[in-house]
Amino acid sequence: MAQSINTMLDKWEKICGTQESVLEVFEDISLMSLDTLMRCTFSRETNCQINSTHDTYIKGISEGCEIIYKRMFSFLYHHDIIFKFSSMKRHLQKIVNNLYQYTDQIIQERRKALKDEKEHGKTDNRKYRDFLDILLSAQAEHDNSFSDADLRAEVNTFMVAGQDTVAGSLSWLLYNLAQNPEHQERCREEIRGILGDGSSITWDHLGEMTYTTMCIKESLRLYPTVISISRQLSKPITFPDGRSLPAGMTVTLSIWGLHHNPAVWENPKVFDPLRFSPDNQNKRHSYSFLPFSAGPRNCIGQHFTMIELKMAIAMILLRFKITPDPTRPLTLVPKVLLKPKNGLYLSLKKIS
Repeated sequence: MAQSINTMLDKWEKICGTQESVLEVFEDISLMSLDTLMRCTFSRETNCQINSTHDTYIKGISEGCEIIYKRMFSFLYHHDIIFKFSSMKRHLQKIVNNLYQYTDQIIQERRKALKDEKEHGKTDNRKYRDFLDILLSAQAEHDNSFSDADLRAEVNTFMVAGQDTVAGSLSWLLYNLAQNPEHQERCREEIRGILGDGSSITWDHLGEMTYTTMCIKESLRLYPTVISISRQLSKPITFPDGRSLPAGMTVTLSIWGLHHNPAVWENPKVFDPLRFSPDNQNKRHSYSFLPFSAGPRNCIGQHFTMIELKMAIAMILLRFKITPDPTRPLTLVPKVLLKPKNGLYLSLKKIS
């Protein structure tokens, strides 16, 4: 993670020099997030932040989300038969095939490498185990209950769902800290007290970032990257007012609406990290805050996301002061994922 984040920060420092400069940060953060996932999931050095060789991957994820959104809000395409024969379905299938082909190729290459090492008595000289190693080990231990299809599904979920969501979460966090400089400075002071110059970050350090963690959670409340979740009812449900829904119905819950509900959150539009102090957290229902969904279908990458957000914001705040760009106000596009319509522009100044 640190390697990927430093690559992005080096780019920013080269652009800014010693002057305060306005940058569009969302695209750079998206590439950094992809770079991090490729390293942590597959141990792959992509160089995507420098030469943008994975633009098609990111574009594919974005276009796929756009098609899903259009289907959700177009009554005509709710019908499976109509959608099946539409050009949108053919384009979506092409995108999915390309993404899956990419991850399948990496899985097969890893399997071949492991087989060759075993046959020749060699050992893997990689320094770290990655996500794919853990999944392959799980499959070897539970062959009957963990199929190749399960393996591909977990890898693709982690890659496709993780890249855009982490990028969005970090972007909104930077935006909120730029808008609230007093909280930005308090985070910076906390991080300096824990890390010093930030040359080395350990697991224990991450656990000590209490105020920074509260700011991350408050940003996830104000700007949840995934703005809604859905569940299919396994049995009928009757509400307190007497109305009911049958089994098989898909129910959508607005995370955005929940997180901005004044009945749940006092002054919900205000950025207030102290909402997530231990005393205040214990006063709320556990399902009042759902940035990673909840229950058995919650996000499998939520701990990975929190680690990356802590790492990234710590390293950014040690090197840059962030302020808003008043000439380019933020415009949100609430679709499957919450994104900036015309990019996210922030003013960055190198801290000497």
